[in-house]
Amino acid sequence: MSEIMRKESEKPVISVIMPAYQAAQYIGQAIESVQSQTCGQAWELLVIDDCSTDGTMEAVRRYASDPRIHYIRQRKNRGVAAARNLGIKKAHGAYLAFLDADDWWDADKLRLQMEWIKRTGAVLCCTGRELMQPDGTPQGRVIGVPQSITYRMLLRTNVIPCGSVLLRADAAREFGFVCDRYHEDYILWLRILKKYGAAVGVNVPALKCRQSAGGKSRNKGKSAVMQYGSYRYLGYGRLRALYYMMFYTLHGVWKYFGASGGRQK
Repeated sequence: MSEIMRKESEKPVISVIMPAYQAAQYIGQAIESVQSQTCGQAWELLVIDDCSTDGTMEAVRRYASDPRIHYIRQRKNRGVAAARNLGIKKAHGAYLAFLDADDWWDADKLRLQMEWIKRTGAVLCCTGRELMQPDGTPQGRVIGVPQSITYRMLLRTNVIPCGSVLLRADAAREFGFVCDRYHEDYILWLRILKKYGAAVGVNVPALKCRQSAGGKSRNKGKSAVMQYGSYRYLGYGRLRALYYMMFYTLHGVWKYFGASGGRQK
């Protein structure tokens, strides 16, 4: 029996949720980085196509021979939060991981995280990331993560990259992602940490994060507005939200001009 057929008969331990919109150019690399994982756990990949018109469906069909990969197409464009929520609903694994269709992972990413989760009992584990140019070449910038991330620490800025997360599925289903007007992933991480305690970080750049020209991370003004809105959504008053925004701003200056070496291009 082939390795793929053997894993098809197993219930997946990890469900990888990949929202995709106009992702035909890059999604192959993302899918293949999931296929290359060395974790030794059965997995499934749920590609949630948010009504793409650029050939994303055809790009995913090239992997149809792998029964662990499931393609789900939404009838209308609903945004990344809704796509991830649909993936959470459809997932069978006890753990969930998220990967954007234009990013990719190192082969040992899930293995390292499963080992660390088993060692610590943490509900959520993340990794560091390496920033990449749109063409996939390195920018020369790596952003690490702390070994332990508390709720209070996370309030000051989001140090958990969504594409690096592995977490318990029951915790994700309990809260889900909110609308795309805010940092929907950040709100979810805060809710999980507030209830379940600190997250753990594997400080290796296992996530390769492609920096597109129109991405949220590039539009600092929009990102700051969304950050403030996230604090307000969580119930913090204006003064408290502004207090945390001060730390968010200082961290942003440090992240892009400081310790990782060199200014982001």
